Amino acid sequence: MAKKYLTLLIACLYLNVNAQTVDRYFQHIRNNAAKLTAFFAEMPKGGDLHHHYSGSVYAESYIKWAVEKDYFINKRTLDVAEKAPDRDTMWKSFSQLAKSRQLDSIKFVLIQKWSVKDYNGVSYPSDKLFFDTFSNFGVASRLNLDSGLLEIKKRAEVEHVSYIETMFTSLYSPVNTADLSSQFNPKLEQLQTRRDAAETQKQLAALYTQLIGRNIIPSAEQFCTEVASRHRTLGIDDGTFTMRYQTYVVRVLPPADVFKSLVLAFEAANRSPLIVGVNIVAPENNEVSMRDYWLHMQMFRFCHDKYPAVKIAMHAGELCLGMVQPEELTWHIGAAVYDAGAQRIGHGVDMPYEKNCYSLMAYMKQKHIAVEINLYSNEFILKVKGDRHPVTLYKDFGVPIVICTDDAGVLRSSLTEQYVLLAARYPAFSYSDIKKLVYNSINYAFIEEPAVSKKLTDGLNRDFARFEKKILAVGK
Repeated sequence: MAKKYLTLLIACLYLNVNAQTVDRYFQHIRNNAAKLTAFFAEMPKGGDLHHHYSGSVYAESYIKWAVEKDYFINKRTLDVAEKAPDRDTMWKSFSQLAKSRQLDSIKFVLIQKWSVKDYNGVSYPSDKLFFDTFSNFGVASRLNLDSGLLEIKKRAEVEHVSYIETMFTSLYSPVNTADLSSQFNPKLEQLQTRRDAAETQKQLAALYTQLIGRNIIPSAEQFCTEVASRHRTLGIDDGTFTMRYQTYVVRVLPPADVFKSLVLAFEAANRSPLIVGVNIVAPENNEVSMRDYWLHMQMFRFCHDKYPAVKIAMHAGELCLGMVQPEELTWHIGAAVYDAGAQRIGHGVDMPYEKNCYSLMAYMKQKHIAVEINLYSNEFILKVKGDRHPVTLYKDFGVPIVICTDDAGVLRSSLTEQYVLLAARYPAFSYSDIKKLVYNSINYAFIEEPAVSKKLTDGLNRDFARFEKKILAVGK
């Protein structure tokens, strides 16, 4: 037994010496973008926990699939559809464009419309450009899920990413509940105006009972079956890569519709180990998002109490000064943490403006609530970068940090690039710190199976040993 512990001690000392030597090399190259890129391209990066499926596929792929399936495009608006409206001469099939030799020029424009490529920073609001892309490529995304998942997996493997937790899709039930919307929306909107939490919970309980009585649950069951079938058939998980899924609600819909979708999302996540969490999406500064934010947090609170095993990741604090009125910067993250019960916060950029932000960060540290940092996304959408970004604030207060891409396809970026930005802009993060962030991406994942978490951690251990050995040779 003593010999075993001695062997482990020697191994730990060896790895620690390796890490210190790699850190010296890292400090030597951290002001050189090309060398940092080479370094992080080789480094194992663990997981990407803030990852939108549709925004992570590159525009070139969506266009390729649209051409292969001969979809139709409106030459004036550049909208794409599976079928063309009758008697509208502006709609042409991609095969027709190819015959008239217009396809190449259309492809070029679509890439600009479906991503941030060639954006000049002047002619259009960057946040609107970003969020508009999702509806622009919507058909190509929805109808090619298999190809998209395989592309994401392939790119992750090349990038030494072993786990992705992707926001895959929202749930829909064909059950007509329009009468419930008419009945409950006015009540919920009135209660929100008064911020009456107790009565809001009572109304949500009544709406929940009605929704369950309308038999919406089969939609959640069907979704779980479809995800499991697709995941298995495509062979997504293997010895070196794992994917899990979040479902989400869209925060710009009327209250009863958001709640109906949220109940379905929690039902699905409660039934399937592949669906590991629930989120909320759409621009946080949208008029409806801002108006209903408190109410949405109450909805999450209700569902969190009803389904306590379901994990919650929350887009919160994706705001900056000038985007909204200053008082609106003071409470979104706090409400997501204290009211909704979020276990991870996505973005969290307005933390410096949050009321009692020091206490809030201390609470996040104590409760192990991680923040998902998306550096390039925050720079492009919010124009927040450098020391205006709170990443070092979170670090100083011990809030667990994970580095993520957000929407690598739309932003034409990668997880490697996020680490390059982190190293180049924030010297407070040493190599050892960054290595800890990589392990955070597994430790704070919502994976439900202990064996899967162990497999990913063991894989990271092996991959870092190989990586550090390679860097030691380079740094000699």
